[in-house]
Amino acid sequence: MHGTTTVIILRLIHILAGVFWVGSVLFMAGFLIPALRAAGPAAGPIMEQIAQVRKLPLYMMAGAILTILSGLGLYWNDSNGFQSDWMRSGTGATFGIGAVLAIVAVMVGKAVNSPAGPRMGALAAAVRARGGPPTPAEAAEMERLQARLGSSSKLVALLVVLATATMAVARYVP
Repeated sequence: MHGTTTVIILRLIHILAGVFWVGSVLFMAGFLIPALRAAGPAAGPIMEQIAQVRKLPLYMMAGAILTILSGLGLYWNDSNGFQSDWMRSGTGATFGIGAVLAIVAVMVGKAVNSPAGPRMGALAAAVRARGGPPTPAEAAEMERLQARLGSSSKLVALLVVLATATMAVARYVP
């Protein structure tokens, strides 16, 4: 794994997938989800297009997995096979903290966002199929899911920004 070509490929995967993942998370948490919440029931077709037709959540998860797996490969390479001395160094510990933050971000996204998105889509589809406005129960459930998705997306955004920051400075931490 010490080959320069392997490290270059892993770094390219790590950086490009990470840029996509972090950028998507920031866009969703900071712009798209608040706009969809403000649009109310009219957001249903947009959310359906993004999630079910264009499959953005699937691409985001793929980006996250590629980022983490390539990052683990780079960590293994830099630490010479997970040698504890390097892992306890400032650089190693900072990379490790970033990795933990990224893994927690994926876990939060998978545990909270993954079930909330499809449930919102199913509710919106049921309302559209029936025609007319959502029932009070449907509107309340949609609001609850949107709030949950908004809160967890902000948490995931914070975690990936912190993970990115640790990766950016790790090589300079003594």
